[in-house]
Amino acid sequence: MALPPRVFFSLYEVSVRWDCSVADIAGWSSQGKLKIMTGIGFVRCDDVKLAGPVTLSPMDLLPLFRRSGPSPTEGIMQRILPPDASNWLFITDPPDGVPVTVADMLIRADEVFGFEDEHDLVRKAAAGPNGGQPYHWAGMNIALIRRIHDQGLPATQAELIAEMQDWFADQTGGARIPDSRSIRRRITPIWHELRREEA
Repeated sequence: MALPPRVFFSLYEVSVRWDCSVADIAGWSSQGKLKIMTGIGFVRCDDVKLAGPVTLSPMDLLPLFRRSGPSPTEGIMQRILPPDASNWLFITDPPDGVPVTVADMLIRADEVFGFEDEHDLVRKAAAGPNGGQPYHWAGMNIALIRRIHDQGLPATQAELIAEMQDWFADQTGGARIPDSRSIRRRITPIWHELRREEA
């Protein structure tokens, strides 16, 4: 049975797909060409109560999109645009706003595909030491083996997946990080086999 069509891409996935920086994506978003979204828990905007998907203003989170030098790992959003709304709302509770990271930011798949059609983009795998692959899976396998050899398995598979995402972040300066599902597909057979041997 085929999986349903994809719904979202992360900013990191789009940057790899288009061979550009997240700063480029933020710039296009600031010009209204793309909507950067995230999901939030319950907040108040004066008398309005909100939770769920919201659109972000990248210019409100500008330090997260630096082109050079270190960038903070987290920003505070204080202005959001609910679905189907035309006016931005300011978060009043919590009073300091809501933290967000670039890793939590998404673009709807239909917007990604529409942008590609409009600008005649063809997805090309990045050439380089990964044999044309956008992610260095062979390097991850080596890191995985070393981790298991030196420290054994963690308590849960989710912890191991998170560690491998951290490995990709360290290797690429946060520019190319596979989603957890892609890593899970590669780790699950190893996890099950090693857990079976431990039983």
